Amino acid sequence: MQRTITEINAKIVQKTAIALTVTEVKQRALTESIADIAATVDVITTGTFEPMESTGAMLNIGHTDPPIKIRHCWLDDVPVYAGLGAVDLYLGATMPQEIPPDGEAQERGGGHVIEALIAGKSVPLRATGHVTDCYPRASLDTSIRAEAINQFYLFNPRNLYQNFIVGVNGSDRPLYTYLGVLQPTLGNAVYSNPGAMSPLLNDPDLTVVGIGTKIFLGGGVGYVAWEGTQHFPLQKRLENRTPIGPAATVALIGDAKQMSPDWVRGCYFKHYGPSIMLGVGVPMPVLNEAVVARCAVQDDAIVAPVMDFSIPRRVRPTFGLVSYAQLKSGRISIEGQTVRTAPLASLYRSQRVAEELKQWITAGDFTLTEPVAPLPSDRAFLSQDRIDTAMRLDT
Repeated sequence: MQRTITEINAKIVQKTAIALTVTEVKQRALTESIADIAATVDVITTGTFEPMESTGAMLNIGHTDPPIKIRHCWLDDVPVYAGLGAVDLYLGATMPQEIPPDGEAQERGGGHVIEALIAGKSVPLRATGHVTDCYPRASLDTSIRAEAINQFYLFNPRNLYQNFIVGVNGSDRPLYTYLGVLQPTLGNAVYSNPGAMSPLLNDPDLTVVGIGTKIFLGGGVGYVAWEGTQHFPLQKRLENRTPIGPAATVALIGDAKQMSPDWVRGCYFKHYGPSIMLGVGVPMPVLNEAVVARCAVQDDAIVAPVMDFSIPRRVRPTFGLVSYAQLKSGRISIEGQTVRTAPLASLYRSQRVAEELKQWITAGDFTLTEPVAPLPSDRAFLSQDRIDTAMRLDT
């Protein structure tokens, strides 16, 4: 059985395409053959709703009169990068809000400002400029709304980690991490990837997802723009080709003016900092039976490494691998000790993303795209250990 994206899109436009969520496909695969599913399904939708730190927004606020060349800027007291064009700004989701001299610390950051703008709220902006003959203005104090600025789009350097780690804490005090609070003496285990419904785990070798793939991003339409930072497709893999730890990543882009605060939420990790929860859904076109076979993988056939965050090193000791079926059961065993587990991703909302994308496709509102280029399959993971070595030699 072979299909093309052109054939699938024709059915989508005619509203005759059959789309299933990846959860529905996995359920059917327990009782039906891969060939039978492939013969009747055109698109499989995947989804996740999880913290994605390497997320940010590009904004062009428009020129003032007289013009200003912004070089320092704050949105709701969150510093914004202004080293671009005169009124081009980049707001990172993890940038913390600065505390005004007469103010109190708040658990807010760039992710909360992005959410507020997407929700249509007015956000205060203050800026100082580099005065030149063509940009004579020295400062600006105003407010902006998404509808009243030129461009407002997400450009995210690293999203959709293809698998991740499980965090635990073997020390005698709580640790505050990007996975949340890790309780002492193996008091809990936190995992961030939603497992078998996660987009890139259902296309482990990136055979249908590539540069230019159209996706659900934050409740609007987005695209895979490039490989993500820390893209590591050479990670060790199981026989089913799923990686045993962090592997491929993608950079994503999409018009934030189309997005919804239902799917873009600022969040804050105690004693760690702000971030953003983001809903992303990726359609898998059923071009052949192999696409269905990859999407049929179950949680008991996908594993993640359990890492001890109490060791302050880049390479931490591991307590071995556990399956996502074990993680989702609520308990895992570590060296004979039963440890409670909890997901950082919302499994419920991850499923909702896949369902909403399915509805868009069956209603004829979302067609698919052919990738314009594949994502690289040969990227190694480089660290800065050589700098540490050089420093030791110098001293």
